[in-house]
Amino acid sequence: QVQVVESGGGLVQPGGSLRLSCAATGFTFASYAMSWHRQIPGKERELVAAITNTGITTDYPDSVKGRFSISRDRIKSTIYLQMNNLKPEDTAVYFCKLRILSRDYWGQGTQVTVSS
Repeated sequence: QVQVVESGGGLVQPGGSLRLSCAATGFTFASYAMSWHRQIPGKERELVAAITNTGITTDYPDSVKGRFSISRDRIKSTIYLQMNNLKPEDTAVYFCKLRILSRDYWGQGTQVTVSS
């Protein structure tokens, strides 16, 4: 069975950094596109960063450009989200998504809270 598990969230002060990890298991013979999304209470879930099976990244939204960076370890089927210079408005549940063919697999999310 396919599983997607995020980790690395927590409480951090403004200006601090966090590195989120997302491990995908249940398959071994190919790499697939994966992405990070976040959801702020009362708002729609939004795309933060995406990376293809070959390591190509999409443009980052202006809200995180220059501060967030996505990367992947294809051997481990793991992606990361490095978050620097965090702001209170970055507070959200961060979700990882794996796409295999036409199906999406979501993790349960990890909470990131930016507060002094």
